[in-house]
Amino acid sequence: MEKAYMLISCEIGEEQSLSTQLKKIPEVKNCLITYGSYDVVAEFVTDTPAQMNEIISAKIRKLPKIRSTITLRVTN
Repeated sequence: MEKAYMLISCEIGEEQSLSTQLKKIPEVKNCLITYGSYDVVAEFVTDTPAQMNEIISAKIRKLPKIRSTITLRVTN
C-alpha cells in the first residue's frame, strides 16, 4: 500500500470546486480546505508506486485551476 498527502495551491476562490473534484477520485481518501500557503490538502492511497505516480501526474496535477502541488509520500 502506498500513501501520500498532497499540498495544493489553487486559483483564488476555487478551493471548494477543487475539493469536490478531488473527492470524485476513488484513491482520494480525505480532502480538506485549508488557509495559508496551501489551499487544499488531499490524502490518497494506492496499491503500488506505479499507481501512485499515475494518480499524481495523470489525474490530480492535470485538474484545472491548480497552481502548484507538493506531494509528501508516507513510508511504513
